[in-house]
Amino acid sequence: MSQPAAKTAAEPLLIREDKSGIARLTMNRPAQRNALSHDLMDAMQAEFARIAEDRAVRVVVLTGAGPGFCAGHDLKELTAARAEADRGRAFYEATMRQCSALMQAIVHCPKPVIARVHGIATAAGCQLVASCDLAIAATEAKFATPGVNIGLFCSTPMVALSRNVARKQAMEMLLTGEMISAARAVEIGLVNRAVPAEELDATVTDLARLIASKSAHTVSIGKRAFYEQLEKPLAEAYDYASEVMVKNMLARDAEEGIGAFIEKRDPKWEDR
Repeated sequence: MSQPAAKTAAEPLLIREDKSGIARLTMNRPAQRNALSHDLMDAMQAEFARIAEDRAVRVVVLTGAGPGFCAGHDLKELTAARAEADRGRAFYEATMRQCSALMQAIVHCPKPVIARVHGIATAAGCQLVASCDLAIAATEAKFATPGVNIGLFCSTPMVALSRNVARKQAMEMLLTGEMISAARAVEIGLVNRAVPAEELDATVTDLARLIASKSAHTVSIGKRAFYEQLEKPLAEAYDYASEVMVKNMLARDAEEGIGAFIEKRDPKWEDR
């Protein structure tokens, strides 16, 4: 199934393709390196809301059309807002709220989201990668939070980056604005692995299919618990995770999965 999620006068800003439980979302502003315009972010947020309720979808793959993954915010759109009486304040506030809501929609989506990164991912594009649950990059891909180079510190990308990468590595990216390679992104934990470009699709598809083969109910419970416990002190995290384990143990798929393991057979998931 293929369905456009939002349209301009010419073609959709976001393309959705569903196959075998995997929804592939392609940001479709190739000439702008898929910069996050207001309309593109609107389309993405709406599609993630639809996917969250779509029982047929088990995994999401997020990628970009053209040579880049995502170059961050649309600086021409932001600059145009300076012509307003408030010098753009209201537009900037709305844009940052919208971007923050989009990143949280990815985190809160009950389906795992894999970033397929084939080209540059900079500023809010790097934030997108960090916000996804998993990321696979082509070896040619590059990453940066370059706002400091143009007088606009990458403060919102910092939120996602600092939750994925150790502090000193995150600060180095934020303070220097320098590009890092896909190999370096793997080293610091920004992406899971880097593969040759010709292997990118197969690697992403294999990973998505593997996750899609699990109980969607169990995966949803686990994804939510992962992010919830990260924000808690150690003792509270264990208390919370213990409660989750008990609820999960009472689920039908846990009963089936454990039974199948004991009986040495494949489980039959009902996603409940």
